[in-house]
Amino acid sequence: MKTIQITIDDELLQKVDHATQLQRIARSQFIRKALIDALRQLAVQELEQKHNAGYQRVPVTKGEFDIWELEQAWG
Repeated sequence: MKTIQITIDDELLQKVDHATQLQRIARSQFIRKALIDALRQLAVQELEQKHNAGYQRVPVTKGEFDIWELEQAWG
């Protein structure tokens, strides 16, 4: 693990410190988790963009998924 130095404004630092006190975790642990969550969210956004781009390139055709209608359980 590496030690890094970041710049953060006072108000945000106060909020982070408050959150770490409530969760009883270290500031560095909180920031690591926040970075992991942010990277995960970026990965999901990238996949969604690829998904959308694929459907723009090859749109769904009428009747393409009709065969699956009988497989759906509507309760």
